[in-house]
Amino acid sequence: MPGRFVLDNSVVMSWFFKDESNRYAQDVFDGLLTDEAIVPTVWPLEFGNALLIAERKKRLTEPDTVRFLSLIKTFPIVVDHDTHDQTLNEVVLLARTHRLTTYDASYLDLAMRLELPIATLDADLAKAAKKCEVPAYRPAGLHGNS
Repeated sequence: MPGRFVLDNSVVMSWFFKDESNRYAQDVFDGLLTDEAIVPTVWPLEFGNALLIAERKKRLTEPDTVRFLSLIKTFPIVVDHDTHDQTLNEVVLLARTHRLTTYDASYLDLAMRLELPIATLDADLAKAAKKCEVPAYRPAGLHGNS
């Protein structure tokens, strides 16, 4: 049975930029062969914005962005649309408590609500997740992880 995990945009973006790639990000990517990633509703906008910023900084071309937008739709990434007013309150509280952006706190809130591990390369988000007892996602059977 496939596992589920919350996927932070920091990991996703590392898949598209060779200079940001690392073993953990590759393991998470490989984990998508068997597991399903869940992202908060802000994720598509965050992903698109990161691509546009990369274009403006001349790290990507417009055709690259179009290709990446098309490619990401083929990945088993599910947007969680179950967001309520209470969730916004929780996100703001988490952001305040852990000194995160509300965007990053939305990933932490999602992991806590769904009781799922989180995949992130963001040091502040990883630290907050650890404090909240949210485990880091470790794809089964990859590079010694179990």
